[in-house]
Amino acid sequence: MSEAEVLTRVENGVGRITLNRPKALHALNLGMCEIMTTALLDWRDDDVVRSVLIDHAGERGFCAGGDIRMIAASGATDAVEARAFFHAEYRLNDLLFRYPKTVVAVMDGIVMGGGVGISMPADVRIATERTTFAMPETGIGLFPDVGGGWFLPRLPEPELGTWLALTGARLKGRDTVAAAVATHFVGSDGVEALKTALVADGLSALDGLATDGDPIVPVPGILIPLFGHDTVEGVLAALEADGGDWPLAQRAILTSRSPQSLKVTLRQLRESARMTSFADNMAMEYRLGGRIVRTHDFQEGVRAVIVDKDNAPQWSPATLAEVDDVAIEALFAPLPEGEEWTPLA
Repeated sequence: MSEAEVLTRVENGVGRITLNRPKALHALNLGMCEIMTTALLDWRDDDVVRSVLIDHAGERGFCAGGDIRMIAASGATDAVEARAFFHAEYRLNDLLFRYPKTVVAVMDGIVMGGGVGISMPADVRIATERTTFAMPETGIGLFPDVGGGWFLPRLPEPELGTWLALTGARLKGRDTVAAAVATHFVGSDGVEALKTALVADGLSALDGLATDGDPIVPVPGILIPLFGHDTVEGVLAALEADGGDWPLAQRAILTSRSPQSLKVTLRQLRESARMTSFADNMAMEYRLGGRIVRTHDFQEGVRAVIVDKDNAPQWSPATLAEVDDVAIEALFAPLPEGEEWTPLA
């Protein structure tokens, strides 16, 4: 019998959740989401459990996303399996967001997609020099889901989340602390000792860890004039008008991304920034997810980046000007009665 893909147990009053799918970089599937949700619900009202610690087995991780191949295969047909996964995953994200006990996530390694969804809601997020954080979904015709619409616009530096979401830029090591993606930094050689101390001594084990980082972008404040626009066309025009090496490099990245995904993502961020409820954001992302996985661009993006790996997706529509505003509106439209996403009680 193969070992479980998520290991759960209680140690000295700490609920331990360990992702255990190393060959897939701990990418989440439906079963993994269900195991984590069950454990969190069991511990929620258990007085023995004082806090929760989420980590991963092995040196490769933390979590590279969701099971994209399954999602794409499902989206190529009726998307029923994909929607079931999103429904469970988003309920897990929401449960973590409003969990009544302290949650600690050890983000040692790749943190993308689904990994963002189970780490960003945590009260304590610990990075190492091996941490790579990104939401690269516009490169596969998707959008930054799992609560990305909520977290990215609320990062302390204005428009940092917009830049990360549209370009898929990667933050590494202490960059994640500077961005407030992570709350603490520890060298990877100290991770196991830190986890042992967290179980033995609680949050006092965090005392003395670094909580700062170096500047992320080349010029302070540059993101506001460049990315502080409500249209992708406005962002591209600002980048071109600036003419500097860094802005032009960002513009080149954007022109390689799915035009449809760029428009969906920017609208997602702007709408979520005005929301007052995380659950409302997740309901919006569920509407988008179930629909976008059936679009040409998502299917083509997965083919080009994950299946064939030629990194030459042929987007359709091919340009921003060709993206139909009515089609974008339809992606955001409410679902029929009884089909909307709802949080767990």
